Amino acid sequence: MAEPTFEENLAQLEQIVANLEQGNVPLEQALDQFKTGVTLSKQLEKTLKEAEQTVTQMVKEDGTTVTFVPEKNA
Repeated sequence: MAEPTFEENLAQLEQIVANLEQGNVPLEQALDQFKTGVTLSKQLEKTLKEAEQTVTQMVKEDGTTVTFVPEKNA
């Protein structure tokens, strides 16, 4: 089975948050959903950090990469 996409994980996390906000989930189920939500949150954060690192890399003409640092406007 294929690993869920970022969007699928985000949708699942949003559903868990909505369920917990409603407050009508049994305690044991709420704890399980909370644990799943924390795991999803960590996976999403990791994916975003990896994407940020990829976006901030520039490939030079010789094939090497350098980190992109935007110029600050004074």
